Amino acid sequence: MHATWWSNALLVGVGGFIGSALRYGISGLVHSLARSQSFPYGTLVVNISGCLAIGLLGGLVDTRLVLGPQLRLFLFLGLLGGFTTFSTFGYETLMLARDAEFLRASANVVVHVTIGLLAVWLGLAAARMW
Repeated sequence: MHATWWSNALLVGVGGFIGSALRYGISGLVHSLARSQSFPYGTLVVNISGCLAIGLLGGLVDTRLVLGPQLRLFLFLGLLGGFTTFSTFGYETLMLARDAEFLRASANVVVHVTIGLLAVWLGLAAARMW
C-alpha cells in the first residue's frame, strides 16, 4: 500500500485511540455522578457532545475552510469516530437534509436505527445459542 494510506491510517488510528479513551473516561465519570443508574446518561452525554463537536468542526470546515485533510481525518474519523459513531451518523444525516435529500436522510435514520437494533437483537440471540 501507498505510504500516504499508511500515514492516514495512523492518523485515524491514533485519533480513534484518543477518542475511545475519552469516551471511556467521560462516560464512566457521568455514570458515576448520575443519581439514577436506570438510564445510560454516560452514553447520552458522549453521543450529544460528539454531535455538538462534529457539527462545530463541520461548520468551521464549510464556512471558514479551516482544517486540512489530515487534521480532518484525525478529528472526524479518528477522534470523533472513536468517541462516538453517533456523531458521524448525525452529521451525515444532516448533510443529506441540507442538500435537500430528505428521503435519503429519512432512510438513513430509519435504516440505521431499525437495522442496528435488529443486529443487536440477532447478536444477542446468536450468543445465547452458543
